[in-house]
Amino acid sequence: MERSWPLVGRDGELRAVAAAVRPGAAGVVVAGPAGVGKTRLVREALDLPARRGARVLWAHGSAAARPLPLGALAGLLDVPGDAPGGGADAVARALEALARRRPLVLVVDDAHLLDEHSALVLHRVVLRRLAPALVTVRSGEAAPDVVTSLWKDEHLPRLDLGPLDTAATTDLLARVLGGPVEVASAHRLWALTRGSPLFLRHLLAGEVAAHRFTAASGTWRWADRPRITPQLADLLEREIGALTPGVRDVVDVVALAEPVALDALDALTSPADVEEAEERGLVRTDGALARLAHPLYGEVRRAATGELRARRLRGRVALTLDAAADPVPRAVLVLDSDLPPDPALFLRAAEAATRLHDLPLAERLARAAARTGEPAALLVHAAALSWLSRGEEAEAVLADLAARAPRAEVRAMAQLHRTGNLLWTMARPAEARRALAAAGATGALPLHVAAMSLAVAASLGELDDVLARGPRLLREALPDDLVRVLAASAVSAASAVTGRAELLDEAAAVGGLDAEHVPAVVPAFGLVDSQVLGHRLAGSPQRAAERVRALRAASADLPGPARWMGLVVAGHAALAAGRVRDAVELLREAWAGLVDSGHEFRFRCRTLLATALAQAGDVERAAPLLADLGAQQHPAYRVYAPDDLLARAWGAAAEGATTEAAAHAAAAAGLARAAGADAYEVLAHQTAVQLGDAGAALPRLAALAAVSARASQAHAHARAWAERDGAALQRTAVAWEHLGDLVAAGDAAAQAADVHHRSGRRGPALTAAALAAALAARSGARTPALASALRPLPLTAREREVVVLAARGLSNRAVAERLTVSVRTVEGHLYRAGHKLGVSERSALAGVLGIE
Repeated sequence: MERSWPLVGRDGELRAVAAAVRPGAAGVVVAGPAGVGKTRLVREALDLPARRGARVLWAHGSAAARPLPLGALAGLLDVPGDAPGGGADAVARALEALARRRPLVLVVDDAHLLDEHSALVLHRVVLRRLAPALVTVRSGEAAPDVVTSLWKDEHLPRLDLGPLDTAATTDLLARVLGGPVEVASAHRLWALTRGSPLFLRHLLAGEVAAHRFTAASGTWRWADRPRITPQLADLLEREIGALTPGVRDVVDVVALAEPVALDALDALTSPADVEEAEERGLVRTDGALARLAHPLYGEVRRAATGELRARRLRGRVALTLDAAADPVPRAVLVLDSDLPPDPALFLRAAEAATRLHDLPLAERLARAAARTGEPAALLVHAAALSWLSRGEEAEAVLADLAARAPRAEVRAMAQLHRTGNLLWTMARPAEARRALAAAGATGALPLHVAAMSLAVAASLGELDDVLARGPRLLREALPDDLVRVLAASAVSAASAVTGRAELLDEAAAVGGLDAEHVPAVVPAFGLVDSQVLGHRLAGSPQRAAERVRALRAASADLPGPARWMGLVVAGHAALAAGRVRDAVELLREAWAGLVDSGHEFRFRCRTLLATALAQAGDVERAAPLLADLGAQQHPAYRVYAPDDLLARAWGAAAEGATTEAAAHAAAAAGLARAAGADAYEVLAHQTAVQLGDAGAALPRLAALAAVSARASQAHAHARAWAERDGAALQRTAVAWEHLGDLVAAGDAAAQAADVHHRSGRRGPALTAAALAAALAARSGARTPALASALRPLPLTAREREVVVLAARGLSNRAVAERLTVSVRTVEGHLYRAGHKLGVSERSALAGVLGIE
């Protein structure tokens, strides 16, 4: 399907070019590399002059017409066939005559390819101010002297047009595709095309047509390597040009193994050929390393290079690398070369890739290493398989190793990996417990077993057990990062939901978390998520953001699950701060990758995204996620069960069913109280207050007020709302804002506006409503309290609830069932509400309420 490509990211340039063709202006030279959009920019700028009746003459420089005098102007005017110099004068006079009769604009595209006589005509038009001239030239190309003089002698200003940046590329893609684009996919497209709209258009068209660039859950994603279309290949090959064998070797070596050390490249090819490749703009160097001048050159050359030659070249490059410095580049080259396999190298590289959280690469390298049957390689391979959600494959490897390994330490480690795989990847907790018991029965690795036991208990919601054993384990001399992170994750989860702030910080320190560092093991994502939860529940969202920073930076550009998990944790931190708009963006992108992946982190993402969408008032997108919450649960996420109920509460509230929403919040509070999760209980009661129900929340919040800063503030909020104290509610809004919860702040301000409005205090009501609106604009939230404050109506809370549900299309019976009242009661509320609103038709309710 043909897609419309708008002009984006060029607002300033478009204004400059449009100004250059106004009456009396001289024009402008637009310079830039091929494919950057020079001609498109000029066409857009000519829209206004054309609508004003100006005549636009287009001349095109070309290699074919360059040998012909006045060849670029052929067909535009009656060009004399004799005396080229005189012909140029005649063309200039004809242009002058045209300009006297009607406004004229002369466009000369690719002026660097003009013949000397056409260039002379252009020069005369500019110097005599016969008409504004729009001139495009390709950067770095030789041009006739008279063309160059246009900007060198300051006859025309020169505008250098650069490639699109990543933000403009992302915006362009979203507008072309009609929906949001995954940030990583947009960045990959930008990196490959270097922001060239021409290359981007060809590449995207091929990838969409081949179903490699598709929409998942409303977000466009690129899930495969690009394949260059013949049309794009032709463009790139023309730009690359003919290659001598020596230069071809330089380009191909760099294409297969970039970056390549410059001394190695000189040794593998020849310094003269390297210099020529650099002079032709095919490779670039920084004095130490050589890279391709454009990433797409590599795609073209790799596609053109035969498999045998490619394997030979990779092998030659591999032999120049020092595996001790960084085993990954050499291992990848050896694996894809004609060199003999090196299992020891593959294993070291797989371990290094795992530490970098590049799980697809770790699995590939570990698979190659594991062909020898070496237990260490098998364990690394199985772990990568499990983290990639290939649980059955991992179980097959681990079960076999646990059964036949002669050493107790290996059997214990295999059973511990089985425990994690069975619980988190395969959702089989009973079998996970049996594997854990088998690990303990070996008598080996007691601290590893203790850490895994603690992690299992925390995931299954056994908080008392974790709090009894966890602190002692944290203070042991733990042997490695994996053990430290497992223990720290378990203690973090338990201390987060119970409000044990000091223990939460101790766990972070043991786990190796700080603002600049994240542990180099995959379970670190769960550790950071538990830390974010702890600070979210405590009311310290700034510290949640600090916990996320290093992890997000480490995972942002990785393929596969690591990046998605990083997005989930970052989205959770945004939600903790009430930055709903940011949370939706991050979590929606994570969900697009996780939804069909089988990865267990999708359960965490689903709950958080449903909450964020509901708080944003996006009922349509939240609904399927909320429906799925009840249909499918993961046993390893029992500790987070109150969050599921709170997501349902916000979902019901977004639909207008505030009574049902408050009931879900009360159920979450009850579940948390039964588990001893005081911090979760505080958040649940706070949610009920924000949804308008302070009755049951107030006494419990009074009892829990000392748990955390959030608990103290939630108690103050509940008391102010219960007493309908508008001034106190407004102070509460400011306090929530300072604490860092923008949604709670907005709701408190909205409730203050409602109280003042119902008491007839117009000035305070307007002040509170303005604060609520400002907070809503910052957060992106659209909660029931905000809707009521920003569109006040002369309705009781129950009347408004009935009217909202009816406006969303529910029948009177459906409204009655949802609110557990009689149909007659619903009819009465609708009648009274219609009378107050002056509305007699049910279909008009949505417009009155502002429901889309």
